[in-house]
Amino acid sequence: MTKNSEVYFIDGMRTPFGRAGEKGVYWNTRADDLVVEAMKAVMGRNAAVPAERIDDVAVAATNQNGDQGLTLGRSTAILAGLPISVPGFAIDRMCAGAMTSVTMMAGAIGTGMYDVALAGGVEHMGHHPMGSGSAPNPRFVSEGLMDPMALNMGVTAENLHDMFPELTKERADRFGMRSQQKTQAAYDAGKLQPDLVPITVTGADGAQMTVAEDQGRRPATTMEDLATLKTPFRPEGGRVTAGTSSPLTDGATMSLVAGGDAVAEFGLTPKMRMVSFAFSGVAPEVMGIGPIPSTEKALKKAGLGLGDIGLFELNEAFAVQVLSFLDHFGLDDDDERVNPWGGAIAVGHPLAASGVRLMIQLAAQFAERPDVRYGLTAMCVGLGQGGSVIWENPHFDGARN
Repeated sequence: MTKNSEVYFIDGMRTPFGRAGEKGVYWNTRADDLVVEAMKAVMGRNAAVPAERIDDVAVAATNQNGDQGLTLGRSTAILAGLPISVPGFAIDRMCAGAMTSVTMMAGAIGTGMYDVALAGGVEHMGHHPMGSGSAPNPRFVSEGLMDPMALNMGVTAENLHDMFPELTKERADRFGMRSQQKTQAAYDAGKLQPDLVPITVTGADGAQMTVAEDQGRRPATTMEDLATLKTPFRPEGGRVTAGTSSPLTDGATMSLVAGGDAVAEFGLTPKMRMVSFAFSGVAPEVMGIGPIPSTEKALKKAGLGLGDIGLFELNEAFAVQVLSFLDHFGLDDDDERVNPWGGAIAVGHPLAASGVRLMIQLAAQFAERPDVRYGLTAMCVGLGQGGSVIWENPHFDGARN
């Protein structure tokens, strides 16, 4: 007879994120090899967990073909040297792929079916541009199920500016600039580097090189710079620019999650406890508001209010998308609880990998903030969805500010 279990985020690591395309550091590197390096790093840092005790491996990718195909969870587990007895599978929820990998493993652990699992995601947007190889059903448009441009994420961001005129271009520009500044400050303070896996790759010139930092950062960004950028998704009267969007990115993330019995058996020190999670659907044309209803659902399931959340890790697909969330919940644009170490506008958003990046950063912040009890990781998802996970800080000492 199985019993329900608490679910813990034990650890997470990621590759540095690289720019997509021929000038990106991972142009000559396979997507599945990025997953393997992240998986080996997490297992190596948690050697107390016997590899044969991993119950399952879930790896997400949005475009599941080529070097992102072949049932990634299983194939990368074999390539990483896990015992042949360890199963695995692939999953797709677009941008929330890795988040869904974690929540699916959490469900199995919570019901007592699994003890320990690996969950992560990858996207090589250089090898697999967004939407490549897909063939959307023409009925979406012919039957009026969605606008023809709903699959263009930049257009959906422009739609949010239309929907909420108070979300001005100036506010979005300032948010994008601050993301760059906060990320660089976190780098300067050594906050992000401990959870990055240095990757040795073959560069464009054929020489070996080690990638140890996120490639796409632009810390010198100014409001004056941002004001001059083109608005490619709406050339006339647009507001969304490269400076207020997450760049096209390559990278992989991996996490180790476990139940209470496994924590005790292996002497593990959890970094976070899962409290609740939720996913929601919204109109594809305004997919950026997806985290609003998913967060409301997650808060209700947890029996908490927004005021209980002391740290927010919100995926910055677009600045306007985060701003719509902040306005809905009455948070200031510069609220210090929100993305204190910057976000995807600076480091990048390799689609299905990003959910675990949010968790990695929240876990590291929890360790520094014993005054904070609860934190939120949340993100919008293409085709009109949102995903949210609420976490509890095991370091909480009751002395909340």
